[in-house]
Amino acid sequence: MKVFSIAKGFHKLWKDHLGGELSQKERDRLRAITLFQHTKDASLVGETFGISRATLYRWVKQCDTRDPSSLKEKSRRPRRVRKPEWSKELVQAVRDLREQYPRWGKDKLAVLLARTGWHASVSTVGRIMTSLKKRGQLAEPKGTVISAKRRVKRFYAVRKPRGYPVQYPGDLVQIDTLDVRPLPSVIFKQFTARDMVSRWDVIEVRSVATARTAAEFLITLDARMPFPLRAIQVDGGSEFYADFESACKEKGILLYVLPPKSPKLNGHVERANRTHTEEFYEVYPTTWTVRELNEELQEWERTYNCIRPHQSLGYKTPLQFLQECGILHTDSPSGLSHM
Repeated sequence: MKVFSIAKGFHKLWKDHLGGELSQKERDRLRAITLFQHTKDASLVGETFGISRATLYRWVKQCDTRDPSSLKEKSRRPRRVRKPEWSKELVQAVRDLREQYPRWGKDKLAVLLARTGWHASVSTVGRIMTSLKKRGQLAEPKGTVISAKRRVKRFYAVRKPRGYPVQYPGDLVQIDTLDVRPLPSVIFKQFTARDMVSRWDVIEVRSVATARTAAEFLITLDARMPFPLRAIQVDGGSEFYADFESACKEKGILLYVLPPKSPKLNGHVERANRTHTEEFYEVYPTTWTVRELNEELQEWERTYNCIRPHQSLGYKTPLQFLQECGILHTDSPSGLSHM
C-alpha cells in the first residue's frame, strides 16, 4: 500500500494565497495535481478524486504554482453570446396577449400571434416571456380564492399545547369517524375513540355523523372507558362542533382540535380505524342495521381490548396493561362490568 503526502509546493501556495483561504474545490484540485505530479498515474488520481483523465489533464495544464487563482473554475460562458433576434414590436405583442390571458402559456399565445400576422415559434414566445419575467415586466397572476370556507369560531376547543403531558390512561383520547359502505347507497358512520397510553378502544356506529350523534357517543365513551377522561383530540369535522363541544365543556373534558390538513397528528385513531376495518369488517359476516351492528361491534370491542395482544404494549392486551398499572382489579370479571 502506497501512502502519498502533500508536496511542499502546496504549503507554499497555501501561504501565498491571501492567508491560505482556498475553497474545498480548490484544495481538492491542488491535491489531485500534486498526487499526479508524484505518481504520474492518471488512473490512480481519477479513482481517488472521481474525475476523468481529460479533467485531470485540463487541471494540470491550467495550474500555475505561482498564481493561486489558476485553481479556480473558469467560466464556461461562451465568448460570443447570441443576441435575441426578436423585435420590440413582437415583445410588446407577446406581453399584451399574456396580460390579456394571464393563464395561457406559450403554445396558445403562439397560435394567437399567428392569427394576427406574427410569425414566431413556440420556443421564441417562451424565451420572450422568460426575458420579460426576469426584467420584472411580466408577473404571474395571484389568483382569487373562490372556495374559501367560512371558519366557525370555537367557543371551547383549542389547539393542544406543545408541552401537554400524555403519561397516564385518559390523558388524551383521540376520536375520529370512519365511513362504512358495505352496500351501494348504504352508509354507516363509525365513531372510534382510542386512548393513546393504554390503546383502549371504544367504537359505535350511527346512521349519520352529526354534532348530536357525536355528543351521544361521548356518553358511550364515558361509560365504556375504564378510567376518567381528561382530554379529547378531534379533527375539524363539523360533527365535533356545537352539541359535542358543549357536552365536553359540561363534563369538564378538555377538547383539542387539530390544525387543518394534519390527520397524522391523530395517527393513533387513524391506525385504529384501519385495524377495525381489516380485522372485523373484512373478516366477519355482519348484519347491516345500526342496532345489530352495534351489538356485534361491542363484542369485537371486548375481543380487541381483552383478548387481542398489542405489539405496542409488549404483546399485552389493553386490559392486562391497565391491570398492571393498578387501574383495574384483576379479580373483576374480565376487568369490566360492561364488557
